[in-house]
Amino acid sequence: MLSRSSDTRAAMVSEEGFDRALWKRLCTEIGVAGLAVPEEYGGLGAGLAETVVVLGELGRELTPSPMLGSAVLSVQALLASGDEDACRRLLPGIAGGTIAALAWGTWDPSEAHMSYVDGRLTGEARYVLDGATAEVLLVVARTEDGLGLFEVDPAAAHRIPLPTMDPTRRLTSVRLPGVAGRRIGDFRGALVRDLALVALSAEQVGAARRCLELTVEYTKSRVQFGRPIGSFQALKHRMADLHVLVETAESAAELSLAALTAEDLPLAAAVAKIHCSEAFQAVAGEMIQLHGGIAITWEHDAHLYLKRAHGSAQLFGAPREHLARLGRNVTFQP
Repeated sequence: MLSRSSDTRAAMVSEEGFDRALWKRLCTEIGVAGLAVPEEYGGLGAGLAETVVVLGELGRELTPSPMLGSAVLSVQALLASGDEDACRRLLPGIAGGTIAALAWGTWDPSEAHMSYVDGRLTGEARYVLDGATAEVLLVVARTEDGLGLFEVDPAAAHRIPLPTMDPTRRLTSVRLPGVAGRRIGDFRGALVRDLALVALSAEQVGAARRCLELTVEYTKSRVQFGRPIGSFQALKHRMADLHVLVETAESAAELSLAALTAEDLPLAAAVAKIHCSEAFQAVAGEMIQLHGGIAITWEHDAHLYLKRAHGSAQLFGAPREHLARLGRNVTFQP
């Protein structure tokens, strides 16, 4: 395990919302932030397949960290921009643990809530991962020739923490009142979103599997009518259903990972988003039910998993949005 429940709780109520000492250790001793960064840009040159292993473990413990927002979303936006100078300048620091944030404001690949006019960036991007602590701020904005990616001085932005259901993942509103920005390159929103979905699905599976493990452990120790409640046939059936959900979610996540270099990545990423979100929510909900009254207390971790499940389901687009995307792109032959 990368953290314990007490560590997660201490981190989520801290000023920054994560344990910076733990993040530094993960980056310097293991190199997690540089896994998907090519060696020529100061990274380990591994890839997203290795990155999702880390996300799965972080998901198991609900560890608050900049891994998803900085080491995945921001890194992939830079790599996809095709701007080699920007990659050489920014990626070595991010690989070493510098926190980066991508201010997009929408998960629609063709839209942005910022605009770039006369050399100035104006607008507001909400739900920015790691926006409050970012040392590198990347902004997606509309330009005359499409969506562009810009680097902005974080000190020039108004960064406002947003209330969230999930206390283990903080989100920020980033407002730019007409500030200067350095153009990096084009923003390939569809690819960046799909890669983020692949990473998120691995995190969701890790958390869902931990929910199931904790529930099975509890039903073995909770005794009612002189028997462990896990021995009751009705509960066995319910936990078997949860096991199937977790296994199929893991298969969907692995399928999306296998499609990274294939033309069907958009479809595989959408399927992973839909099924992993729904599976995690279902398993976390059953965790609450099967634990009984203890699960709705602040001291128990069940409510944290349920909140993460619902928060993650909305991240990078709600399942219904990706279901609609599947409907537009899948043709059934009679």
